[in-house]
Amino acid sequence: MYKLIIIDDERKILDGIAEIFPWNQIGFTVAGTFTRAVEALAFLEDHPVDVIMTDIRMPDMDGIELTKRLKAFPDIKVVIFSSYAEYAYMHEALLLNVTDYLLKPVKYSDLLECFEKIRASLDEKIMSNQSTEGSYYERIISRVDDYLLKNYQKAALNEAAEIVGISTGYLSRIYKEYKGTGFMEMLTRIRMEKAGELLMDPSYKSYEIAYLVGYDNPKNFTRAFKAYYQVTPRDYRNGIRSPEEH
Repeated sequence: MYKLIIIDDERKILDGIAEIFPWNQIGFTVAGTFTRAVEALAFLEDHPVDVIMTDIRMPDMDGIELTKRLKAFPDIKVVIFSSYAEYAYMHEALLLNVTDYLLKPVKYSDLLECFEKIRASLDEKIMSNQSTEGSYYERIISRVDDYLLKNYQKAALNEAAEIVGISTGYLSRIYKEYKGTGFMEMLTRIRMEKAGELLMDPSYKSYEIAYLVGYDNPKNFTRAFKAYYQVTPRDYRNGIRSPEEH
């Protein structure tokens, strides 16, 4: 549900718009109603909303001045409704990029059409943001994968995080979320698969392979290799495989 607040100094009109129109059915919830614009501005400081529907003539502040102040909240869409159809008001409202300008008494069909368009616009923005966000994370994961494949011998989470420009904790979380496996798990997989390839070349000693895939201590390499393949490097070189590989 998108959040809406309504402002009108006439309580009867305000309550009528808020309570009679089926906001929930078209994807909106009325988060607040106000008879004074300053109260609405104070509400916005702690309560984010998507749309403001405001009268244009109010004692403390007119809708045009309110709209100007809403530049501090650039994502909020503004709908002005008024009994006044003077060109000056509508012209200034258009210059301020208000979403719509409705005349009182507001027709049900006009209000419905207005907010269906707003909902479609908000839906499109969310989808666009999700797509952009997805592309952003995909680029990060791709760069980290490339880093691991090229630097598996000395790869480290802090260095990868520095390359993509985010914190180690954040990288660790999004990598796990988008890859389905952790950074260190992926690094171990790459190292073990490379070790398996090198073991097929008899010119390499086991301790040399350990060093080439990032293990200074051959015992640690053997332990990691056995945990991954369920056989020792020697057995793997001799053609013995775990049951899962047969």
